[in-house]
Formats: sequence, C-alpha cells, structure tokens
Amino acid sequence: MACPGSVIDGGSARRFGSRFRASCSADRKGRRRRSCDVVGDNGRVQTTDAPSTGDDPGAPMPGEPAEGLHGGAPWWVGPLVGVLSLGAGLVLAELLAALLTTNSSTVVEVGNRVVDLVPKPMRDWAISTFGTNDKLVLLAGVGAVLIALAAVVGVMSLRGHRSAAVALVAVVSIVGALSALGRGGSGSTALVATVVGGLVTITILLWLSTLADRGWPPPGTGAEGGAGSAVSDAPGAPGPSRRRFFTMSAAVGGGAVIGAGVAAWVRSNAAVAVERLGIKLPSAAAPLAPVPQGVSVGLDGVSPFLTPNEDFYRIDTALVVPRVTAEDWTLRVHGMVDRELSLDFAALSERPMIEVDATIACVSNYVGGDLIGTARWLGCRLDDLLDEAGIEAGADQIVGRSVDGFTAGFPTGVLDGRDAIVAIGMNGEPLPTAHGYPARLIVPGLFGYVSATKWLAEIELTRFEDFSGYWIPRGWDREAPITTSSRIDTPRAGSDVPAGEPLGVGGVAWAMIRGIEAVEVRVDDGQWEQATLGEAYSDTTWRQWRHEVTLPPGEHEIAVRATDSDGVTQTGDRTEPGPNASTGWHTISVVAS
Repeated sequence: MACPGSVIDGGSARRFGSRFRASCSADRKGRRRRSCDVVGDNGRVQTTDAPSTGDDPGAPMPGEPAEGLHGGAPWWVGPLVGVLSLGAGLVLAELLAALLTTNSSTVVEVGNRVVDLVPKPMRDWAISTFGTNDKLVLLAGVGAVLIALAAVVGVMSLRGHRSAAVALVAVVSIVGALSALGRGGSGSTALVATVVGGLVTITILLWLSTLADRGWPPPGTGAEGGAGSAVSDAPGAPGPSRRRFFTMSAAVGGGAVIGAGVAAWVRSNAAVAVERLGIKLPSAAAPLAPVPQGVSVGLDGVSPFLTPNEDFYRIDTALVVPRVTAEDWTLRVHGMVDRELSLDFAALSERPMIEVDATIACVSNYVGGDLIGTARWLGCRLDDLLDEAGIEAGADQIVGRSVDGFTAGFPTGVLDGRDAIVAIGMNGEPLPTAHGYPARLIVPGLFGYVSATKWLAEIELTRFEDFSGYWIPRGWDREAPITTSSRIDTPRAGSDVPAGEPLGVGGVAWAMIRGIEAVEVRVDDGQWEQATLGEAYSDTTWRQWRHEVTLPPGEHEIAVRATDSDGVTQTGDRTEPGPNASTGWHTISVVAS
C-alpha cells in the first residue's frame, strides 16, 4: 500500500521488490500523517514525507471530515445520551427537593401547573375517562414529554448542535423552576433544586456526547471503533474507547436508578405511615352508637352504608399525596378574626371531639358515578373553634388552605348548627394520608371543592369579594350545595339477568341536610313505582333503597329518581357536571334471558 500523498512509481516498486509494505506515522495529535516507511521484500527501505496540509496543525487531511461534525455513532446513541443526562439531572433535583422540602418535586410541580391551566372541559373529560387514575395518567404524560425532549436533546448534541441542545435543557429547567413558584410550590428551595438539576443535566450531556464522539469518530479518520478496526481499543488509540462510553453510561444510569430509589423512599410517606400507626385518637365526648342494621336493605351489590377507607374515592388537585407529620403540623386560624389562633396536633386533639356520620361527594361525579362515600368522622366543631377566634363583622367566607396551596371557601352562613368539623379521624382510625392526614375539613351538605380541604394548614376568615377559592375562577358555582340524586348499584349496566323471575334492583340516594323522602323505580316506559327504603338514619348521610321487578325476555331500561324531604323530586333533564353537579335520572340497560 502507499502512504497518502506519496507516489511509488513502477521503478520504485522494482527497486523494493515485487512485494512491499508501508507503514505511516502521525504527529502527536493523531491528525496528519507525516511520513511513510516502505519496506520491500528485498529488505530495502525508503522514507517518504507525506505532503503537508499547511501550517495549521489542526487542519484535516484531504477527504477527512472537519472537526466538529458528528461521528459515526448509531442512531440510538443520541437518545441514550439525552435520556441518561436528563434523567440524572432530574433525579438529583428530585432527591434534593425531597431531602430539603416537604412537598416539592419538579415533575409534580409541572403537573400542578398543568392542572391549574387545563380548561374545565378537559378536566371533566379526564375524570370521566380515567376516574381516580387521572393523576397517574397526567404524571405519565409529563414523563413521556420529558423523555421525548431528552431524546431530541441527545440527538442534537451528537449532531454538532450542542449550543442549541444546552439552550433547550435550560428552557426545560426554567419551566420547572418557575413551576415551583406557583400554587403549592415550595418556593426558593425547590427552585434551587431544579436549577442544580439543570446544570447537572448539561454537564453530563456534554461529557457523554464527547465520549460518544470519541467512541464513534467520523469515518475516514482511521479511529473507528466498529468491527474490523484494529485501533478501537488498541494502546495509544486517540481518546477514550467505545468501551469507556458504555462504562460511563452504565455508571450514570446506575447512579440515577439508585438516586431515584432513595428519592422515592423519602417521598413514600414511610415516616408518616409509621407515625400514624402510633397515634391514639381521643374519644368523642358523646360517641355515636353503631349504625343500626335497619339502614341496610339487605340486597347484595348495594353500597355499604359506611364506605371502607380503602374504597373511599379520592379526588383532589394533589398529584402526589403531601408528606405531613403530626409532629410538625400546625393549624393557623387568621384573617378577619379577633384573635389569631395556632394549634399543633396535640392541642387540636385535646379539644372536645364529636363523631359525625356524613356523606361527602365530588362535584365532578357524573350521574350514576362513584365519586361519593359515607364515613364516620371524628373531629372538633368548626363553629366552636371560630367562636374562640371571634369572627369579625363583614366576614362572609371561611377559606381552608392546604399544605400544598389548594384553597376552598364556603359561606359563614353554613355555621347554622350543622356538624362541620376539623376532622382527625375516619371510620375509627386516624385519617389516611390520601384523605388528609393529619387534619381536614368536613362540612356536611357542600361539595368538597368548596369545603373538604385535605391536609389542612390554615383557616382564614375573609369576604367573597376579596378572595375566591381555587375552583371558583375556573367556572364552578360558589355556593355548591350537594343536590338530590340517586344511583342504581345492582344490577350492573349491561348485565344479563334472569327473565320471568323477581329481580332485586337497589342502590343509594342522597339529599344532604334535607334527607331522602322517597325513591321510585321505572322499567322502560312504564309507571314509576315506590321503592323500599332503608331506615332513615341522618339527614347528612345517603339512604339505601331496593325494589323488585320481573322482566320479560329482551333488553330493558331501568331508571331511578329520588325525592327529598322538601318534596322536590330530582329532574330528569340530563346535564354534565358544572357549574354545579350533574343532573338526570340514573338509567341502566340490562338483558333478560
């Protein structure tokens, strides 16, 4: 073979023999071939200088790619570099935030801003489509977007657009940092954690990109690490080898996995769970008797009168359950009051306690939906607490504020003797973390979005004209009374039932504060028939009902409607949730055979 730029003519070939070999040397930078030693089979040697490419020691040889162009890495190396870099930076930010703050998380903060900004119809669609899994779907969506952005950043970096890649990482970091300043954000601490994570992302991105360039240099440089290359890992090969890229990538990925595990453990509420198990709830001043058996209509498939904690619905704006310990928790009562109060959990628990059986519901519940439940709550009376603080004249709104920044406001007029409480217990145990531990508000008769503040941190007395709760500017009704409604629990919609035999139809009906007076059932276009009601227990709880029908073969529709104690029968006009609750008769189709 001949050296690049040298010429061995026929005479030279004859002079060195019929066979000859050549070897070339390069300068110390490994860029320009300086000379070639030609050895013939007759043992004669001649050194031939290769032509210079100029005085610039960094100039490429003819046909060699210019420095700065991307190398010959496979397509997957760019996305790998981007995902590892952004993943490592994001994990570090999550870990710092978890260690330094209570409820901060870059991904969660971005998700919170999505929740804040999403239009009401889209939110309704998400709840109706995914139910209580809507938060998981949203977090998964945020994660998918971040992975896609990371892949783009990695590809840009390996294609020589590193300034643009760094700029894109900076933009993502700024969005995350600014999200920490919004509703429920953790302020400067979370902002700093996000910025540090962004800087780490950029550092690892540039480092791994450089290693990838060296592991897969441009074709034609004689340093490719692919098959057939004799110099990919040879001693003296220029720069780290491809093996080093894989080793360092594995180290980054392993570190990210370990960091993510630590962050997840810190955020797992493990400490809160242990603390909660050790809490002994105070006794109520006048404990309620067990719920009488007569409230049940004795029909399988009908919702139990008291909803077990593990089956109780959860709808709120917190993408991740806040980590709040009773030891660190305080409740502040302030605003338009004569005396500002501050109570820790021990002081709150020492107040006179009452038990309240109350049904609470989400305003986003569709006709026939399951975003409703009944529990026996334990807590101190809200009116007693506010009487101690002293409500100033002109205050017409009570605002509950959660530790994550959520706000809900309801009229002071609902302090009309109903058992509104600051609750610390649910069905005989401390509040579950997902349902507001260590304390929350329960106000019978009002939808939760204006009253049932979980993870309660503050109660503020103010005026409606001065402040609006979280959902009010988003188009929801300010008063939010729970409307009269009913639901068929059994049989299930679309089920097959026996024809020509008595069929038990049953469910629940509710009209908070007013109570249920009657429930009627209709099959197809027939007459409305009175259903049998469970024993009336409380006007703050739902009521079970049952009815028997006999269906001929074929498909049939079964509908239900309720009448409250004011004599008002629920309307059959079907509306979706908002600005208050959905309306309409719950109707199901079954097939009798």
